[in-house]
Amino acid sequence: MKRFWGFVKKEFFHIFRDVRTMIILFGIPIAQLMLFGTVITNEIKDAHLAIYDQSKDEVTQEITAKLLSSGYFILDQYLESTEDVEAIFRKGKVKEVLVFEPNFAQTLEKEGKANVQVIADASDPNMGKLLASYTSGIINDYILKEMGELALPMQLEPEVRMFYNEGLRSVYMFVPGIMAMILMLISAMMTSISITREKELGTMEILLVSPLRPVQIILGKVAPYLALSIINALVILLIGHWVFGVPIAGSWVLLMAESILFILMALCLGILISTVSKNQMVAMFISMIALMLPTILLSGFIFPIENMPVPLQIISHLMPPRWFIVILKNVMLKGTGFLYVWKETLILLGMAVVFTAIAVRKFKMRLE
Repeated sequence: MKRFWGFVKKEFFHIFRDVRTMIILFGIPIAQLMLFGTVITNEIKDAHLAIYDQSKDEVTQEITAKLLSSGYFILDQYLESTEDVEAIFRKGKVKEVLVFEPNFAQTLEKEGKANVQVIADASDPNMGKLLASYTSGIINDYILKEMGELALPMQLEPEVRMFYNEGLRSVYMFVPGIMAMILMLISAMMTSISITREKELGTMEILLVSPLRPVQIILGKVAPYLALSIINALVILLIGHWVFGVPIAGSWVLLMAESILFILMALCLGILISTVSKNQMVAMFISMIALMLPTILLSGFIFPIENMPVPLQIISHLMPPRWFIVILKNVMLKGTGFLYVWKETLILLGMAVVFTAIAVRKFKMRLE
């Protein structure tokens, strides 16, 4: 028994001395708890709101003030006409538009009811429903508390309209997100094990002393996976459109071009991972674990980025799927062109260039 406890004690010491094991045992659970605890929330926070106020009377101004003071909304701008509604939704920043009818206060006092329209961006159906529900509740609370003493019973039921997804089908949100996640994980994982396989088979030295330049080796590794991943992306789009009924309102050419850029970026990231990994298991661990959770939690795929703490919002800017999902929703659901997604496109292009440059540098360091 004494020998057994001595053996157990030795194992404890081995674990405590291994930094990687301690990180897996305690670091990853703590990081997951912090991520899930701060990201997973059904609350609305700082949603951008636009208002088309045709009345501009005291009541509409008080309702606007109540909405903005709730902490759920931030006023983005006042609109000049209803024709501006779709244009401002296409920009992606504004999530809801509030439209007051002319002579709102006068109509409410005389007839006991007035019309207000709540138009929400339902490309994210959960967010759209929450925004409309919060807005209706705040408006009715104002009517009940501020105008309940009037002789006529006040009745104000906002007319809710959902843009881009009138049926509030969740598949409109999940198909772009799942597409980004699949292409990110599969492309990165396939290439991440390519160079580590060469290391394990002992053929890396042959590559390093070959006449090929480092950039040629990387391009040679990426090219086959790029072609296969493009086919994969096309299959996902066709299934999403024909099986699940997700509309593709924009250009197929633009959609495929953006998909190819994202795939190329993911493949370059996979090559970078493979150059810093000692074996295939480490490469797959980094690709699956280190990329999957951030893709799900910090890309806006499921949980709105605006609701996250500021530090996580900043970190989310480093997540490539965040920008690709924005592109997919704009092109597929909103039918926008390149002028609305040029910023996200440049970001993905910049990431691909950076990942490739670092991977090439790693190769050169091996050659020196």
